[in-house]
Amino acid sequence: MAVCKDGHFCFMGFELLIHIFTYFRFMISSWLNWRTLMVFIAILIASGTIVYSQYLAGKIATEERKNVAAWVEAQRTILFSSDTVSINLASKIITENDQIPIIETNENDQITGNFLNLDVNRVKSDPTYLSTKLNQFKRFNRVPIISILSEKPYAANKYYYGESKLLKETKLYPIIQLIIVAFFILVAIALQKINYKSEQNQLWASLAKETAHQLGTPVSSLEGWLEILKSTEGNENIVPEIAKDVKRLQLITDRFGKIGSQPKLESANISEQILHILNYMKKRAGGSVHFECDTSNLDNVQVLLSAPLFDWVMENLIKNALDAIDGQGLINIQTHVAAHEVFVDVTDNGKGISAANIKKVFRPGFTTKKRGWGLGLSLSKRIVEQYHKGKLFVRWSEQGKGTSFRIILPLSTNKQIS
Repeated sequence: MAVCKDGHFCFMGFELLIHIFTYFRFMISSWLNWRTLMVFIAILIASGTIVYSQYLAGKIATEERKNVAAWVEAQRTILFSSDTVSINLASKIITENDQIPIIETNENDQITGNFLNLDVNRVKSDPTYLSTKLNQFKRFNRVPIISILSEKPYAANKYYYGESKLLKETKLYPIIQLIIVAFFILVAIALQKINYKSEQNQLWASLAKETAHQLGTPVSSLEGWLEILKSTEGNENIVPEIAKDVKRLQLITDRFGKIGSQPKLESANISEQILHILNYMKKRAGGSVHFECDTSNLDNVQVLLSAPLFDWVMENLIKNALDAIDGQGLINIQTHVAAHEVFVDVTDNGKGISAANIKKVFRPGFTTKKRGWGLGLSLSKRIVEQYHKGKLFVRWSEQGKGTSFRIILPLSTNKQIS
């Protein structure tokens, strides 16, 4: 254990730096792991499939136009040719087209009543069916194939055609595939976030336990030195104060040791707990800070608590309030009971929190202070919500007017939970 020039113990500087470095390295590497690579590959495959499917759809559309042109020419051959072989070949071409829907119109673009590969029953039952289909075919922006019947007087038929079932399926396939791939990507991202959050929680818990372990050795050593000071004359005035600080260090060590483990909750009088921590903080706040607190409505209210951890939450909220008022102002603690819950509001009249930062205040590492790691509110939220099954949130905040944090805890059922 080394001693700095100012007399403070530098017993865990290097260890904490190593853990901080490990944490940030983990944050970076977690975004570059194999899951992220697999998602990237899936996106590339889906994009390639879409491009290739559209290429195939274009080729099929070109072939279908050729087939329609051949079908129209076959129709013309049957009408005007006297060659039996040609007529038989034309008939074969016509009968083989059982996929591409076609509608015939005259030179005035009026439906003649001839069509192919459309629902015959719909044509009979719905007078607008053919005209509706014709408008759909025209929206494809395809130039109709024209078959001239005679030049004088001019007569011709136009043949509009739609997409075959194969072409529709080819165009639809990449969309379905994209939806499936998007679904799996979303699932992968959700699992990634859950896994990352779980690993992050484990890392914070490990860091807290390691801090408790590192604190344990010098605290034990200080207890030994305290016993020596007690046996030496002339130290009667300073020993009690040092003993308080050593006890405080033991409490901090105990708190860090509980992070990551399910603490034992016991039924406690929440009014006494709040007043205990408030009296402790008053002595360290200075004479320019005015405290208001009335917990008389909680005198007989029992809540399941881990006392050291709940004290830690209240300390963090009061410390944040002290920072907000900059050592001069009002801190108000109000409590009330509703249904099966207890509400504790810690309010200050300080500088407030900007709207952009309200959602960030509980994130690990976020802080607007020049000093500190930004862990206080993050740990407080975890203590309240994960360990005590309650809620901690910003009740309201307005810049220049103050901030109010609210704790909600379930009432005790006079049972111990471990």
